[in-house]
Amino acid sequence: MYCMDMKPRLVRSKPVLRRNLCRARRFLHHPHEEHSTTQTQTRTRMITRDCSLTAMNVESWADSPDLPTPQQPDRLCLESFWSEVETIRSDSEPDSSRRDSRQSEDGEQEELWLQDAGLSLVTGEEEDVDKAVLLSTLTKTQAAAVQRRIDSYTCSLRKRNKTPARHVRDVFASPIAQSAVPETHNSEPDTHRNMESVTKTQRSAVSGQETQGLQMDEIFITDVAYCEQAAILLKQAKLPQNNSSQCRRDDGALPRVICPQCRLGVTRVLDLSQQDMKKVRQLALIDMTALCDLLGLEVKRHKTSKRKIPESCLFGVPLASLVESDQKIKPSTQIPLLLQTLLSFLEKKGLDSEGILRVPGSQPRIKVLLQKLENSFYSGSFSWDEVSPNDAAALLKKFIRELPAPLLTAEHLNSFSAVRDIADLKQKLHVLNLLVLLLPEPNRNTLKALLEFLSKVVLCERRNRMNLWAVSTIMAPNLFLHKAVPSKLAVDGPEKGQAERAADIMRLLIRYQDLLWTVPNFLLSQVRKLNENSSRRYQFYDKRIKHLLRKIHTDSRDKPDKNSGEQCRTVKIQLGDVSFSMEFRLTINSRASDLMSQFYKELHTSDNSRGLLKRNGSTSYPDCALYEVGGNIGEHCLDPETHLFDLYNNNPGGEWIIKRRSSSRGQ
Repeated sequence: MYCMDMKPRLVRSKPVLRRNLCRARRFLHHPHEEHSTTQTQTRTRMITRDCSLTAMNVESWADSPDLPTPQQPDRLCLESFWSEVETIRSDSEPDSSRRDSRQSEDGEQEELWLQDAGLSLVTGEEEDVDKAVLLSTLTKTQAAAVQRRIDSYTCSLRKRNKTPARHVRDVFASPIAQSAVPETHNSEPDTHRNMESVTKTQRSAVSGQETQGLQMDEIFITDVAYCEQAAILLKQAKLPQNNSSQCRRDDGALPRVICPQCRLGVTRVLDLSQQDMKKVRQLALIDMTALCDLLGLEVKRHKTSKRKIPESCLFGVPLASLVESDQKIKPSTQIPLLLQTLLSFLEKKGLDSEGILRVPGSQPRIKVLLQKLENSFYSGSFSWDEVSPNDAAALLKKFIRELPAPLLTAEHLNSFSAVRDIADLKQKLHVLNLLVLLLPEPNRNTLKALLEFLSKVVLCERRNRMNLWAVSTIMAPNLFLHKAVPSKLAVDGPEKGQAERAADIMRLLIRYQDLLWTVPNFLLSQVRKLNENSSRRYQFYDKRIKHLLRKIHTDSRDKPDKNSGEQCRTVKIQLGDVSFSMEFRLTINSRASDLMSQFYKELHTSDNSRGLLKRNGSTSYPDCALYEVGGNIGEHCLDPETHLFDLYNNNPGGEWIIKRRSSSRGQ
């Protein structure tokens, strides 16, 4: 993530820029080449799916099933929304201490985008190979989005530098661009087939609901790139318009969202290593940009200049700095300790408080609490016994508002806000899913902790009188209005539509948070392909020996015997000082949970458990998980429902290791 406080340099060496622009444009000139026959076969193997349906964080609120779901925010919700907006305005700092916000100049948007996508045009030969490897994994629509950014960047440079237009063939003929990808076939028919196979199962699964007159479930496909799904629907003229019935349904009760279950399990954000998550973010940015292009959303990021950081050690401190300093006190923490304490207090004392979050606290008491927290929070002498839930809720909202940069980041705040202009619910969730993946680690962890608390507030609606609309309308201004970035949500007057649409984004984040914090299958497949191509990076240097080297590499690779019904895999166990291995008989129906059951059974009966004995003679079984390490992935914590035979076929070169579950990963 680039630094928002640093102004990028647009003045580059013209020969270097032209050479690199030529290389990128040459490669993207034939977008169909991103899918080779080998890649198509690999993808077909990787997306073998058991299309049984599973719901993800979409069941009705458990403890209030008989409460009616409001179709729209009521008058009290709307009044609370604008009251919160006025509170934020009155609580803002003087103009002299504000950040000056502006949109990036011509060319800056594209240059920053290319940097974040891992496609910076001012690099050496080694970095050019990395870019060629990345581009080789893109779909047709993703490659077209990259091409548009490069063309726009080229245009802006020509306007700035007054250079005459020249065709790329007259500048440089890139051998890397010519040999970046083997000859391929168009993968569009495969994409159609993948969507059709899942859609057939979807129709059969929800047909019963239609006959019974129930609300239709939404089917959420993650095997096909989100931008490719939008492209297919656009060609079929099935994207809903603003006056469609689907759009109006979003104003009522949110439907249940169902994901076809992947045989490789669900991959959550915390399951991947930092190296793989970096690649996920690059690919997510490209896919989100391509999707926004198709949906007609023009999203521009804002640049902010530095401002004086307050002397406070708790409020107004950059989130990353606060987490870093708190980790010196508690190494395992992933969100600020103050936020943890506030959320914990509110869960114990505030969930049953009527109007929690909406009822304001006492301003004199809040000022006293702020001073006491600054002086005694880290020393442990601060007492929460006399703090009221409403005052604590006010402190929580103030903590979020006082962050120097928005919790949703200055780069992506406008993108989050633009989601309200998308008509289709699934398209909204697609964009939100990609945006969550793009957030930096401290922001994403903090947002998840906040949303989990807000879900608990809604679950206690019967006692606290705060339903999903009420919580969403009161929290939306705190996330979407920030003094560092101008927002369209800050409109003078009680515009009902503005409040509803702002709250609707918040409502989606709360309702579907578990789904939004997963890594889509298509992104994980692209990461695997990216890692495979990186291990064969020498093919991207010289086209003359590329096919020979690929043949040698393919022949020498250990391939799984797909016709074999049973195989034995050696699983390594690493538990601190205890280290050993065990054999696991692999069948077509073996799951990761089966392997873990065998592990705990053998651990209990073998001598290896001696290292885990407590003083009283009992055995301490740590929180362990099965990890896939190496091959075409860095490190991947496996879902218990992962079918191991399919995993072996996808990554025969990877090792399986059982070890203690990491407290934080991949952000």
